[in-house]
Amino acid sequence: MKLNKLLILVLGMAFSGATLGAGEIVIKFSHVVAVDTPKGKAAEYFKKVAEEKAKGKVKVEVYPNSQLYKDKEEMEALQLGAVQMLAPSLAKFGPLGVKEFEAFDLPYIFDNYEELHKITQGPIGQSLLKKLEAKGIYGLAFWDNGFKSFSAKKPLRSVADYRGMKMRIQSSKVLEEEIRALGGLPQVMAFSEVYQALDTGVVDGTENPPSNMYTQKMHEVQPHMTVTEHGYLGYAVLVNKKFWDGLPADVRKALEEAMKEATDYANKIAKDENDKDLELIRKSGKTQVYKPSKEERLALKKALVPVHQKMEGRIGADLIKSIYKETGFDPAKL
Repeated sequence: MKLNKLLILVLGMAFSGATLGAGEIVIKFSHVVAVDTPKGKAAEYFKKVAEEKAKGKVKVEVYPNSQLYKDKEEMEALQLGAVQMLAPSLAKFGPLGVKEFEAFDLPYIFDNYEELHKITQGPIGQSLLKKLEAKGIYGLAFWDNGFKSFSAKKPLRSVADYRGMKMRIQSSKVLEEEIRALGGLPQVMAFSEVYQALDTGVVDGTENPPSNMYTQKMHEVQPHMTVTEHGYLGYAVLVNKKFWDGLPADVRKALEEAMKEATDYANKIAKDENDKDLELIRKSGKTQVYKPSKEERLALKKALVPVHQKMEGRIGADLIKSIYKETGFDPAKL
């Protein structure tokens, strides 16, 4: 990190967790998406419930849309204590050294929310969150956003249509391999920079749940979208472990209760928000939304599922197999 950014982080750390008035604990909750996305709404809901349950002892300040930190900066900011809470996408944990989280990036490893929640709400999900503690981070919960679909400057009907396309992705070795498996060219880029890159032709397309695509107005610069639902985009809600461990027991209990309610809320609205925003994209008339046939979806799935085996050395073959066992997925039956 450049010196000036490090200085900003250190200065932020000096003021983080400060008290406003007598005994009021400030929690800075930073995220990179819009307020009216599932994550944005869940963060605001957490703020409301946490402040109510803590009875004046806590003030939650939510900073959406990369107001404080961009994708690549926010995790270090959390570790340094410049912010207390984040909800980064699960692709962010590979660069942190916890590569097991990249299992969530594997294409078509989940076909629906029911399969997904067997992992995020079960023992596998809890064991993954536990791995973050060695990094100075405490994992509170998983929040859904939704299933991603591809958009581009041209129609994407067959696997061959992706060849040579510059596709924006998050920083993830799994997602890089996903795009390469389709013959595309992966382009890692911060979320806040994607609209301009699409508008100017720096990249040809991207992958997003409809809620992210619509709220960031990407549909205005992406004439084609194919509802592939090939991958999952979710978040882990994190706190700085030192900050969390130092909270008074009654405050921590109130925040845990608030997080449980916010998680139920986040996961309840995720599908509804994405369904609504997909329809708004369609109605905008700016993007042609294409629903693949059963055969087209199977062809895409067959092209992408080999990524699972290629990533075994990075993510862990045992973890991937344990997810298969929980969800009932068998790649040999494709």
